Amino acid sequence: MKDKHFETQSIRAQLPRSGNNEHSVPLYLTSSFVLDSAEDMRAAFAEETDPFIYSRYSNPNNNEFVEKICLLEGAETGIATASGMAAIYTTLAALLSAGDHVISCSSVFGATHTIFNKYFPKWNISYSYFDAGSPETIETLVKPNTKILYLETPTNPAIEVIDLELVGEIARRNNLILIVDNCFATPYLQQPIHFGADLVIHSATKYIDGQGRVLGGVVVGRQDLVREIYLFGRITGPSLSPFNAWVLSKSLETLALRMDRHCENALYIAQKLETHPALEFVKYPFLPSHPHYPIAKKQMKAGGGIITFSVKGGYEGGKKLMDNLKMIRISPNLGDSRTIATHPASSTHCKLSEKERLDVGILPGLVRISVGLENKEDILADILQALG
Repeated sequence: MKDKHFETQSIRAQLPRSGNNEHSVPLYLTSSFVLDSAEDMRAAFAEETDPFIYSRYSNPNNNEFVEKICLLEGAETGIATASGMAAIYTTLAALLSAGDHVISCSSVFGATHTIFNKYFPKWNISYSYFDAGSPETIETLVKPNTKILYLETPTNPAIEVIDLELVGEIARRNNLILIVDNCFATPYLQQPIHFGADLVIHSATKYIDGQGRVLGGVVVGRQDLVREIYLFGRITGPSLSPFNAWVLSKSLETLALRMDRHCENALYIAQKLETHPALEFVKYPFLPSHPHYPIAKKQMKAGGGIITFSVKGGYEGGKKLMDNLKMIRISPNLGDSRTIATHPASSTHCKLSEKERLDVGILPGLVRISVGLENKEDILADILQALG
């Protein structure tokens, strides 16, 4: 399948048919699998053979989903998890030891930030943040015990775009494991491994599912690193359910089609809102006014489905706009077929101090719009009436 286009790969890559000759891959809703003999079981647990044993270890539906993501990202192998945060935590916990140091972009998802500043100190793991707008400063933060360089691009929710080619070179020069959260872009718009990433993480709950139905996560990349993550996950059990894996694998069949529409709608709405008098600014990677527009054009196929803007009136102005929305849903999720609005200062990033929020570009009036698949004029009309 590697010689086929993205859209064909995402549809045609699937498990071999069983003896029933089914057209659609069946669900393997089983907790365990049968081995033919005691010797077969011994060999399996000794890892001399690789059969299915137990669905916490592996399952045909999970394997198909992971293999598809690997194919689309250009990765060697991977592991699926119960959620995006499970993928992030399992990766970090498997690869880090007491005394290690992590460098991360400061603009990361709120729960990721909490892992860094609340739980890392308990395990004697330190971290340093670099400004997503100044990745050239990363090397000033490198210490002898630095092991991982972690980032999102585009970032959540500030929509900063980090130069993957640059950070890939920095990681190689300093022998760092480069981990990229590619959730906002999806493998359709961006493949960080091509720029030097060692591991790529997705919250499959978002665009990969695309309809707000199931939770899921996945990490793919270098075989030696994924092996460590797999062994940790096999013991600690953050497994993706076979049903959710089946849903996510089927969802990948429409990922390209959906992302084309998300991007088309988001760019249109960002352009229309850019000069609105009630807004301080509008930010979208494929707007020429975005400070990292040239980088976005270099490494992304399109700008994605997320736009942010800051409402005049600050914190209360942002909340007022949210309350004025009629069609657009208020939800902490994103990447759905339905357009979703979030006010980060009062929700997803409320546990950060005001200074921490301002440091990563989360102004009090910032609103994040996950632009859905509805008619773009209807989405725009709802935002305009909410702005008054």
